[in-house]
This record gives sequence, C-alpha cells and structure tokens, in this order.
Amino acid sequence: MTLADLTLGWPGEPSVVLLQREGDEVVRLASAGPESERRPWASVSKLAVALACARECDEGRARDEDPVGETGATLAQLLSHCGGYGFEENDPRCAPGTRRVYSNVGIDRAVEAVRGTLSVDEWLSQRVLRPLDMTETELKGRPSAGLVGSTADLTRLAAEWLAPRLLSEERDHRVTSVFGGDLAGVVPGFGRFDPCPWGLGPEIHGEKNHWMRGWSPAAFGHFGQSGALLLVDRDAGRALVATSSVPFGAWAKELWPAWSARLREWTP
Repeated sequence: MTLADLTLGWPGEPSVVLLQREGDEVVRLASAGPESERRPWASVSKLAVALACARECDEGRARDEDPVGETGATLAQLLSHCGGYGFEENDPRCAPGTRRVYSNVGIDRAVEAVRGTLSVDEWLSQRVLRPLDMTETELKGRPSAGLVGSTADLTRLAAEWLAPRLLSEERDHRVTSVFGGDLAGVVPGFGRFDPCPWGLGPEIHGEKNHWMRGWSPAAFGHFGQSGALLLVDRDAGRALVATSSVPFGAWAKELWPAWSARLREWTP
C-alpha cells in the first residue's frame, strides 16, 4: 500500500493521518491531504466533550452518578446515550437506562451540568484545547457538534486518546469501557445494533459490522456528519484521523468499513 491509498476512494479533498504508539510516544506513520485547513468536525466534537467531562470527574468537580436534567438521568447515562432523551429536544423520550438512543441534546445537557460558571467555549478551551495545544480549533455551535478545526488539531486529540496524559488511569478506563450493559441502539447512518456498546462519550466497536470493521472489539472513536472521524485501537497501538470536504453520505457508509480495516494493518 502506498501513501495514495490513505485516501483511495474518498470524494473531494480528504485529509488523513495515521498514528502509531511506540512506548510512551505517539508517532506519525503517514498523512495525506491539507492538515491546516479548518473544517467542521460535527459529532466528532463529542470526543473533546467526553475528555472535558472526564476531567471534571477526575478532578472531583462532578460524578458519574450525578442526576442531570428533567429525565432523571445521570451524567454517565447522558454521555453514553442511554439518558432517555431523543436525538433532539422535541423527539420522544424513554426511561433512562432502558435504551441506547443517540442524543445530541443529551450531550449538551451533560455539558451544561458540569461547566460551572464558564462559558461552553471557555470550558472546552481550559479542559481540552489549550492543554493539547489545539490552537486551530474553536466552538462555532453547540458542544455536541460545533467544533471547527484543523486535521492537525484533530490529530492532537487522537494522540491524547491513544496515549492519555490528561486523565488518571482509572478515569480513562471508565470512559473507554462499555457503560449501560448490552443495550441495543442505532448508530446514525449505519443502523441498529444489538448490543450497541458505548463508553462515556466514545462509541465502542464491540462486534458491530460497520465503520470500525477490522478493528479490535475494544476500539473506540466517533464520526460526524461532516465526514470527519477519529478511531483509536489501543490493542494495535494505532489511531486514525480524517476530515473531509464532502459531508457524510452513502459514499462513507460504503467506503469506510473496508478502508478503515486496511489502514489498521497498513505498514510504511
């Protein structure tokens, strides 16, 4: 496989970076496309939110079991999409802990509960963007889907998830482990899975046959409707980052499973 294969089959002008952990260091295996251009991350923003919320819990300012919002859900339930909210504010609700319902509003509620007196953008800056030197990223909308930034900054976020420095080992394990048991649910764009494992923010691969195909069951990450994605497999010591000039669509559903599987095994 050549460097051109990093973007083989992508429409538009993608930007892709492949990382590998070597000991305590994260090294770049390969890259292709414009890394400094700022692009919307859409729901990949949730991985920055997850890290920020995890720091709040790690440092004693919040707890997983804290009740949040009018559904009676806990912070952990909201972050793992089993808090009872629908996709958006006016969508049907259910009892917390009974179904995995992917929810933007649930993530936004979680942020409101833990950010204290800080504005959302300042909160994200203090907890994640500045510590990781993500100087080319800013919030231009709701926290669940509003970050706009460079591929270079998204790569910095991926490196943190691959080799954590900001979280304790216990908190990191909690965030990247399945929460809520074997709940069924829908991954937007890819359909229903039973079970549909999720951590406290990151989607966990499990046995789903979808965009993480070929990665280990413990692999985790997120993709967005902007065509961006971030995928981490600590068993392989590898992370994959991409942004796109073309929004998510049928092309991504068809391309990503085999494409991401190839890149998990790619060697320079």
